[in-house]
Amino acid sequence: GFRKERAALEQLRGHRNIVTLYGVFTNHYSANGPSRCLLLELLDISVSELLLHSSNQGCSMWMIQHCARDVLEALAFLHHKGYVHADLKPRNILWSAEEECFKLIDFGLSFKEGNQDVKYIQTDGYRAPEAELQNCLAQAGLQSETECTSAVDLWSLGIVLLEMFSGMKLKHTVQSQEWKTNSSAIIDRIFSSEGVVNSAIPAYHLRDLIKSMLHCDQGKRASAEKALCSPFFSIPFAPHIEDLVMLPTPVLRLLNVLSDASLQCEEEYEDILEDIREECQKYGPVVSLLIPKENPGKGQVFVEYANAGDSKAAQKMLTGKIFDGKFVVATFYPLSAYKRGYLYQNLL
Repeated sequence: GFRKERAALEQLRGHRNIVTLYGVFTNHYSANGPSRCLLLELLDISVSELLLHSSNQGCSMWMIQHCARDVLEALAFLHHKGYVHADLKPRNILWSAEEECFKLIDFGLSFKEGNQDVKYIQTDGYRAPEAELQNCLAQAGLQSETECTSAVDLWSLGIVLLEMFSGMKLKHTVQSQEWKTNSSAIIDRIFSSEGVVNSAIPAYHLRDLIKSMLHCDQGKRASAEKALCSPFFSIPFAPHIEDLVMLPTPVLRLLNVLSDASLQCEEEYEDILEDIREECQKYGPVVSLLIPKENPGKGQVFVEYANAGDSKAAQKMLTGKIFDGKFVVATFYPLSAYKRGYLYQNLL
């Protein structure tokens, strides 16, 4: 697996939604003798952990869209290069705090399309029907008629997005007889039960996108490129406050720090600005600091750090601190939006 994964990552180097391989080294101190290791970039929270935190509520549309787009971009690239990931699941999609995007990791089962060397691909619950069939036949010592293609990755992503929307693990659902008979009806049910929260048009677009990835017939399944053209991706969503707490970025946003009065008085405003800068610099160099005096963002403090490591340390230390008699709330903020000067009006 090591050699294969290394080769795949070297071939796929340079795409922002695929984990970067920095190099290879030998660990001489492992219990079973020397072992070869991959040196990969450090990434943050996985979709698997995000699902745990969403505690059956499901993720926000902003997060689902962000994840879907990032993973589809990665898949379009690797499929174009002739690769199949073959183990797409929530644990293998990680957030990059520095680049503010989701990245695909773990290419241990990946193969060049048409050159599949292992019969057992994908993880239970995220396994496409054709891979499931191939598994059963391989166990019986038989050869499968159909080759597994890049379409297996789209199936897995469809399940991941359905789990992100519903907030539920769907392993037992997708293994049920009812799913095999009529998966479309189950997807409709999931979307109508969530109807109250997300009943608007975006939910229908997401539902149709997911259905296009979950065709039992791999020939009918949408390709990554085609899926990226879904109308779901043209809808602008704003992140929820939970998203901004969960997904680190190099920008920190402090709430509950300034009163309206201190915004009006220039002298007081300058003093507070200095105090905040001083406090924030304890955790790393501050690149920029912004406190809008008008809406949107009136009275919120935006602190841009040179890297996400510093902003993470600051977020941990500043949350719950008392500043001017008030409890500070510290969340992250999308660097891309901050750089554009785009401040979300109101965050749920």
